[in-house]
Amino acid sequence: MAPRTDALTREVVDLIATVVARYHEEYEEAAAKHALTGAQAKVLALLARESLPMRRIAQLLKCEPSNITGIVDRLEARGLVERRPDPDDRRIKLAAATPAGLDTAGRLSESLDFAREPLAALSAEERGVLRDLLRRMLEPGA
Repeated sequence: MAPRTDALTREVVDLIATVVARYHEEYEEAAAKHALTGAQAKVLALLARESLPMRRIAQLLKCEPSNITGIVDRLEARGLVERRPDPDDRRIKLAAATPAGLDTAGRLSESLDFAREPLAALSAEERGVLRDLLRRMLEPGA
C-alpha cells in the first residue's frame, strides 16, 4: 500500500496545479491575441530559441510528429516559420522562425503577465530560492 501523503505535500501539489492552470489560461489568451492557438504559440516560442527538426519539437511538446507537421504548416502559411535543410544532414528539415515569427514570439512573451507581478513582490533572494527549488523538483532522481 502506498504511503499517505501529508497535508503540507497535498497543499503544495494543489498550489502547483493552480499555478499551472493559471499559466495555461493566460498563455491561451495571449496566443489568441496574436491569432494563434496555444499549440502554435508553444511551437513558435521553441523555434524563436533555435531551429529544430519536427520530431524534436514533438518530443519537447510530448505530442505526435504528425500534429507538429500541421502546426508548422499553418505557421508557415502565415510567414512565421519556414522549413530549412539541416546543414549537418540535408535529409532532415528544420523548422525555423522567420523574422516575422521572431517578432511575434517576442510580443507574445512580453504579453504574458502572469507571475510577473507576484514574482516582483518577492525579493531577488526569494526568487532565487524558488527557482532553485523548482529546478530540484524537475531533476531526475531529485
